[in-house]
Amino acid sequence: MTQVLDPPVKPAPLVSGAARTARRKAALEWVAVHALGVAAALFFTLPFVFVFLTSLMSDSQALSRDLVPHTWEWGNYKSVFDTPGFLTWWRNTLLYAGLGTVLTVVSSIPVAYALAKFRFRGRSLSLMLVISMMMLPPQVVVIPMYLFWAKQLDLSGTLWPLIVPMAFGDAFSIFLLRQFLMTIPNEYLDAARVDGCGDLRTLLRVVLPMAKPGIAAVALFQFFYAWNDYFGPQIYASENPGAWTLSYGLESFKGAHHTDWNLTMAATVLVMAPVILVFFFAQKAFVEGVTLTGVKG
Repeated sequence: MTQVLDPPVKPAPLVSGAARTARRKAALEWVAVHALGVAAALFFTLPFVFVFLTSLMSDSQALSRDLVPHTWEWGNYKSVFDTPGFLTWWRNTLLYAGLGTVLTVVSSIPVAYALAKFRFRGRSLSLMLVISMMMLPPQVVVIPMYLFWAKQLDLSGTLWPLIVPMAFGDAFSIFLLRQFLMTIPNEYLDAARVDGCGDLRTLLRVVLPMAKPGIAAVALFQFFYAWNDYFGPQIYASENPGAWTLSYGLESFKGAHHTDWNLTMAATVLVMAPVILVFFFAQKAFVEGVTLTGVKG
C-alpha cells in the first residue's frame, strides 16, 4: 500500500514590524478622525436634542436637572397650535419668506447676469456699489426707511415694507449669482446668439438652466433669512399682532413673571422644523451652488 503524503504546507509569511506599525498607525488615525467627527456632530446636535426633550416635559420639570422627561407631554405641541394667533404667524411667515424669496431671485438674476456677462462703461463701479451695499448694516438706514414706509406710505403694522424692497434686488444675492454666472463659459452664450437668441432669450434658455445650483443657493439663503428675521418684523409689525411672524411671535411665550419653557421650546421646534427639512432635501444643490461661486472671480 502506497502512502499518500500531504502536500507541504507553506509557512505563513512573516509580517514585518514596519507593516504592523503602519497598520496600527492607520487604525489610530481612523479612530482619531472619526472621533473628532463624532465630537463635532454632538457639539452641534446636543442643543437641538435639549430643545426637543424640554419641549416634551411638564412645566414643573422644564429646565430642571432632569434631562429626560418623566412623562412625554406630546400635548405641548397641541397647546402651541391652540395659542391665539399661532396659525396666523405661520401664514405671515410663509408669505414673507416665500414671496420675498421669489421677488429676490427674480430681481437679482438680471442684474447679476449683466454684471457677469455684459461689457459696459461703469461695470466695475456698479459692482463696487453692490459690494458696498453688502457692507452697510441695516440698522444704519432703519430710521429713514421707517419714516418713508410708515409716515409717507402709511404701511406700518404690515409686512409690506419688508417684502416690497425685495422686488428691487438684494446685494448679497446679486454678488453670489454674479460669481456663479462667471463660471459659465462665454462660448455657450456666443453659440446661442449665433442661433438667433437675443439677450433675454439667452438668459432664459441657456443661462438659467445652467445656473440652477447658484439660484438654489441664493433662494435658500434668502428663505432662511426671511424665515428667521426678527429685527424687521419688530420694527414694522410689532404694533399689529395680526402681522407678526413666527420669530417675533415666540416672544409672546415669555411672560413678565412666568415663562412656560416647555411650550416655548415646543414652539421653537415647530419654527425650526421647516427650515431643517428644506435644507435636508436641498442641501446637495445648496452646497454645489456655494462651492462653484468661488471658482472664478
